[in-house]
Amino acid sequence: MSNYSSIIRSFRWLNSPEWNVIVFSFLLSFFWEIQQMQFYQVPSEISCFDINKNCTLATVGDVAISLASFWTVAALSKSRQWVHQPSCKQISIFTLIGVAITIVFEALATGQLGLWAYAEFMPTIPFLGTGLVPLAMWLLVPPLTIWFVKRQLSNVTRTSSKSI
Repeated sequence: MSNYSSIIRSFRWLNSPEWNVIVFSFLLSFFWEIQQMQFYQVPSEISCFDINKNCTLATVGDVAISLASFWTVAALSKSRQWVHQPSCKQISIFTLIGVAITIVFEALATGQLGLWAYAEFMPTIPFLGTGLVPLAMWLLVPPLTIWFVKRQLSNVTRTSSKSI
């Protein structure tokens, strides 16, 4: 029994809110990144490997934004455990941080930095020029991420309280 308990303790980090935000944000964002590729100008000679590599790199950036958003809400809430019972205000702040960063980064990436370009049929926000597809991601993925994290952590809490 003590070996089992020590094994469980050594993997407790898997139950941290941050780890769960990383996992669910990565899974949801990668799916979105792949699906939105048709809204960007992609050179015809680019390989499938390079597309996946670029989407993975973009997803890592998305995860970093999600973690920054999570920690901002945690600092404001004075608790990393806010995801167990998130309020509408906390979910809104978590989401709006991602929206704000996306607007700035998309403007830089499609403008001065020239990292990528939108396809002609990408709908954009007038005056800002931000693509609606990447913006929609930051309106949908963060609340879904929090929903999955809350479900996962509540299942862990129920399971660990039954086994102890």
